[in-house]
Amino acid sequence: MAKIAYILLCHKDPEGIIAQAQRLTAAGDCIAIHFDARAAARDFDRIRAALANNPSVTFARKRIKCGWGAWSLVQATIHAVQAAVEAFPRATHFYMLSGDCMPTKTAEYAHKFLDANEVDYIESVDFFASDWIKTGIKEERLIYRHWFNERTHKKLFYASMNLQERLNLARKVPADIQMQIGSQWWCLRRRTMEWVLDFITKRSDVMKFFCTTWIPDETFFQTIVRHLVPEHEIRSRTLTFLMFTDYGMPVTFYNDHYDLLVSQDYLFARKISANATDLKDRLGNLYVTKGVHFGISGEGRSLFKFLSGRGRIGRRFAPRFWETESSLGRERTLLMVTCKKWHVAKRLVERVRQVTNMPAVDYLFNEASTPLPDLGGIQTTLEKRTRHRRALVRMLFDYWQTDKLIVCIDPANTDLMQDFYNDKAKVRLLEIQCEFTDDYLIGHARRVGLAGDRTPVEVIDRLLPTIRYDVRFESDRIRDAGFSGFSRIRQLATVDENTVPLAEFLDIPLEKAREIAATEYLFVD
Repeated sequence: MAKIAYILLCHKDPEGIIAQAQRLTAAGDCIAIHFDARAAARDFDRIRAALANNPSVTFARKRIKCGWGAWSLVQATIHAVQAAVEAFPRATHFYMLSGDCMPTKTAEYAHKFLDANEVDYIESVDFFASDWIKTGIKEERLIYRHWFNERTHKKLFYASMNLQERLNLARKVPADIQMQIGSQWWCLRRRTMEWVLDFITKRSDVMKFFCTTWIPDETFFQTIVRHLVPEHEIRSRTLTFLMFTDYGMPVTFYNDHYDLLVSQDYLFARKISANATDLKDRLGNLYVTKGVHFGISGEGRSLFKFLSGRGRIGRRFAPRFWETESSLGRERTLLMVTCKKWHVAKRLVERVRQVTNMPAVDYLFNEASTPLPDLGGIQTTLEKRTRHRRALVRMLFDYWQTDKLIVCIDPANTDLMQDFYNDKAKVRLLEIQCEFTDDYLIGHARRVGLAGDRTPVEVIDRLLPTIRYDVRFESDRIRDAGFSGFSRIRQLATVDENTVPLAEFLDIPLEKAREIAATEYLFVD
């Protein structure tokens, strides 16, 4: 059975470190600790004294003063790994942790998970071909030598890099290795770790290269492991659940995140708030429990993206409108139908086609599968359709040789609606207001990835009011926009009540509008 040697890098909270070491070793695992040499000596002494009689705890023989983004983090990791390999000969896996990490599964579950596959878990993707680095310098991390820390000596950092660029002092990556990048939170088998330590001893050229790269903790182990281990024995993922905000800051978890964390397909999570004592206690107790069954739902990242995006202007990332010079045409009328229940809007426009023979298109800006004629390639992807929306709709007018066209648009796309209203064409908008049962909203959450089949009931119960409010917010925002030519039909209204707004929106006789409004299956889920 797997026996895990945890490699713990930490720099604060001695009481938390002591508690973490005691929790992890209580289940039969072991831990090697590197405590930052910048921290107070009395804190380190307190940790050593508290854990002195625990045979499953060892310490890095040399403490390093660590700096974010610097080689010192890798060097400290190597010292802790060397101590663990020597002190724990029966350890089968080495798992990288920080002081902010906590287990989200039992030790029993973690051991079975690691026993199931003879592989290493380390996120490692091609440094140059991938888009893992979202902002900031990229190849400059490698080709220039970095002796200064960007966070503590910003001017010197960039002055040194710019000087090397001017003097053409760029260097090459060692010829026989392919640079990789990924999360620093890995879990490696003993054989792999021994290979890495042997490589460190033999390849001084590679070590010399990495010790002056920038943020090497995201590249060193990721590159060396990929160089030494066959690809089929590597899973390019981390077993530690972590998320980042749009500003590149790690998301912090608190006491009310317990259900969310234990339902993700990971063994640990970071960062746990230092103040989340209840969460730490529950997760710590969970690690030593036996016989626990975990329902993995895996909705964490999509749920965070949904919730964090609700407060933004526009409530979504909308493309810029740079086609103001194009127009649908002054004599043309664009009829937009908006409804959160897409199947209801599709039924309505299909009934309009049947009754009036008016051309209509379903959710062309939301569904890539929406049938469209060949318009020279502009219709091939949602990104192209949205970027060239006016040109696309103008071509649809031309294709059907009509001056009146119906399109369906999701209620969240108010910016898209506003852009069409800014056009010279005549534009009208019809909102279909539906009722939403809890079952429907749960199904919607699963369809869009906010929940899974195994998402705990407690998470669903907390999520439902948010989704319901979000739907109501979109409807209110449309009304607050003050769009001219705005009409609304409602699921709870009578056929007579819905007939008049339909007739006004479509500019058709009341008899035909009634025929459409009387469609029996229109609002059926």
